Amino acid sequence: MGLRLHLEVLTEDESTAAALDFLFGQHLPEDMTYRLIPFHGIEDMRKKLPGQLMAYKHWIPEHYRLVVIIDRDEADCHDRKTELERMAQTAGLSTKSVPDPDGKFQVINRIAIEELEAWFFGDISALCAGYPDVPPTLHHRQAYRNPDAIRGGTAEALHRILQQAGHYRGVDRLPKREVARAVAEHMNPSHNTSPSFRVFWDTILAL
Repeated sequence: MGLRLHLEVLTEDESTAAALDFLFGQHLPEDMTYRLIPFHGIEDMRKKLPGQLMAYKHWIPEHYRLVVIIDRDEADCHDRKTELERMAQTAGLSTKSVPDPDGKFQVINRIAIEELEAWFFGDISALCAGYPDVPPTLHHRQAYRNPDAIRGGTAEALHRILQQAGHYRGVDRLPKREVARAVAEHMNPSHNTSPSFRVFWDTILAL
């Protein structure tokens, strides 16, 4: 009997790790294990990820997969993905996009478009469960129909919605980790309308 598939998930920040901890804990198949490794923002990740990938190259077991997740922010999605692919290839690791000749790979690079908060807009029911005064018809508004196309910063948009619903008034910035935990606890991956989330989750389940 083979070893259980294990995911080493490297995230840009702690809020993404907090959200995935709830999602993985509740929705991953029983034959998968995981560990979450957050960085302290995109610049910290850019600085440390190449060395961390090279370290993995020397000991990563066959049943491990590395999952790297970053926000697109204002950058081009293709550029972000190319940067991650280059880091993995420099470390001598195969990726899902560029697998070994036999089709096997060790690294999966995924982008949250535009930010993690787009994935929360993709599940309005979970957002309302975490913050009951948020309008349940929010996804019918033109500005929020496509979570990955929200303009002006997804985190900022979510902050405004929560403030309008009576939360975090007087708080200058969205408390991302707190919000991630409050919303992710109620998320249903199969109902999420964010295209980038669906690509991410389908990739995880396909393993």
